[in-house]
Amino acid sequence: MKSRAMASDVRMAVAWLEEKSTARDRDNLARFGIVTPRYFGVSVANIQVLAKRLGKNHRLALALWATGWYEARMLSAFVADPARVSAALMDRWCRDFDNWGICDTLCFHLFDKTPHAWKKVEEWSHKRAEYEKRAAFALLASLAGHDKTASDAQFIAGLRLIERAAADDRNFVKKGVNWALRRIGTRNPALRAAALAVARRLAESPSASARWIGKDAIRDLTRR
Repeated sequence: MKSRAMASDVRMAVAWLEEKSTARDRDNLARFGIVTPRYFGVSVANIQVLAKRLGKNHRLALALWATGWYEARMLSAFVADPARVSAALMDRWCRDFDNWGICDTLCFHLFDKTPHAWKKVEEWSHKRAEYEKRAAFALLASLAGHDKTASDAQFIAGLRLIERAAADDRNFVKKGVNWALRRIGTRNPALRAAALAVARRLAESPSASARWIGKDAIRDLTRR
């Protein structure tokens, strides 16, 4: 009975998403470089409307993810229960990332609330796949904005990961590293100084990717 009810809930959610699809939102996916095999074209605002109606429902989040639909997976970020997200689940979903939109949404709205977040920053920073590696830095950027209890030492360790990854010239890794560096630099004056020191070293790097990351972070952090 429970499995039939869950299947019905998934069908209803997917049907709602399909109904809310628009040509404009489909075009926006392409415009923002979000490439994924199964999508309807639904705005994040509408996905959040449905998430609010559904409330937290971890089993539903798992079932939505299993559909493979981009918008259903985005919805999972808002209805999953962070306390029930295991380290193994984070790894499985991270391996499924195929674009920056799903990567950043999961990191920003779900993964950074789990007890495994900091461990995954370190682990994923060693990954080879582009979106798995981006996830490390999207998650670090999210923690810089949301984790009010984290110590400066944790972010200093994050800056070391940033410096190590800065020569990776793949677009979505490079932009993720840059995002994390800038977000750490906005946390407090001490971390701003530390982030700027890293940015200035990167700006003098022989790596074009590292130079871009460093110079962009310097521009951002010195105009605040």
